[in-house]
Amino acid sequence: MPLHTILIEDSETIRENLIPTLAELANVQVIAVAEGASEAIEALHRFGDEWDLAIVDLFLKEGSGLSVLRAGQSRSPHQHMLVLTNYPTAEIRRRCLALGADGVFDKSTELEAFFDRCQSYGS
Repeated sequence: MPLHTILIEDSETIRENLIPTLAELANVQVIAVAEGASEAIEALHRFGDEWDLAIVDLFLKEGSGLSVLRAGQSRSPHQHMLVLTNYPTAEIRRRCLALGADGVFDKSTELEAFFDRCQSYGS
């Protein structure tokens, strides 16, 4: 059974590369894409308990991934939120985890660990 995923990423290039790779490596099916925070929060609510994973970038076309994490704090136990960012400083990691992120990964250096974590949710 695929992981129904909401991808919150404003870069079209990253989305075009990430979606097929997620499908192949982690059995992820992207059910919604959002480029901004309000669009992402609306997708979290619209899909309710149907989504299993939200992949959140922090710097979006509108708003911040931090507000998306805040909106997802009351999610069900089977739902996970992972941050995939170019700016995984110690402070950003701390803030994301405090807001309920299940993990924070660097887009440049931690993709293997990110895909492993995604795959673990489908097991």
